Amino acid sequence: MAIVRDIMPAFELFQPATTDDAVGLLAKYGRDAWVMGGGLDTFDWLKDRIKRPSVVVDLSQVNDLTGIRPMGGGLEIGALTTLTEIVRNPVVKEKFGLLHQAAELVASPQIRNQGTIGGNVSQDARCWYYRGGWKCYRAGGNICFADTPSAINREHAILDADRCVAVNPSDTAPALIALEAQMVIRNRKGERVVEAEDYFIGPATDITRMTILKPGDLLTAIRIPDKWAGATFYFEKVRDRQVWDFPLVNVASAAVYSGGNIERIRIAVNGVAAHPVRLKAVEDAVRGKPRNAATADMAGQLAIQGAEPLRYNGYKVPLLRNLVKRSIRGVEEATWAS
Repeated sequence: MAIVRDIMPAFELFQPATTDDAVGLLAKYGRDAWVMGGGLDTFDWLKDRIKRPSVVVDLSQVNDLTGIRPMGGGLEIGALTTLTEIVRNPVVKEKFGLLHQAAELVASPQIRNQGTIGGNVSQDARCWYYRGGWKCYRAGGNICFADTPSAINREHAILDADRCVAVNPSDTAPALIALEAQMVIRNRKGERVVEAEDYFIGPATDITRMTILKPGDLLTAIRIPDKWAGATFYFEKVRDRQVWDFPLVNVASAAVYSGGNIERIRIAVNGVAAHPVRLKAVEDAVRGKPRNAATADMAGQLAIQGAEPLRYNGYKVPLLRNLVKRSIRGVEEATWAS
């Protein structure tokens, strides 16, 4: 039966004025509640009638979830802060330019005006089989339609696949991981803080979720410490179209150099797995090495170890390798040679 589009199912709408009220509603309604920030991902799901929550908790009136505040030399960013606010913030641009670069490449200006940082890191998979209502593993079925001989899977995973080959579509997520950001989560039991790289999970952990958020949880803020303030940053996103599109592959790196050598570095990539991937093996291998072509080549080769491309996404392997090489050497000196 064809899916009826653009007619949203009925639900009860709540618009809390405070974080406490929002957390209370999420605790009360649990799995029946849907959290809405900017609404961009929400309306896609609801209009396609794939998600049918009985309760929608609209956070647009919760002012304490917005804004960018100094915190211990770093910043705390409310989860409801728009991507445009992040792009325009002078402190983000001056001290944490990696996040500025990543946020500026999300979608289009119109979407950045509405879309929030919390929504960007918490959005669901964009696999068209899953989004189209197919009963795949992620939707509670017993097959991955994107991993079959006849599947269209050019945008899917080449790393860490476990039944599901959908990828995480966020641009800001790898930047936050590279900056050692922390995610602040509230529920009725209190507040907890987790590292950004632990906020995202893969199908081996829970195939129905892409983050550690469970019913009743609310992402309230993102904290960026001053560890990488003013470092050398690199962000690059490859996509089919230069506006609006999600990444085919993106890379984010923060590095400190000393005498031409790599003193310390963090690298994360996205669009290649169900979660952003921090390249710890690459970081360890290049630490203390000179910033040159040999080091970049080694980094690129390490980055693609274990890659298992599908029928139509083999191009992501050399793409990932070369983006990682460029993150070491910079765009001016790197080469796209395969």
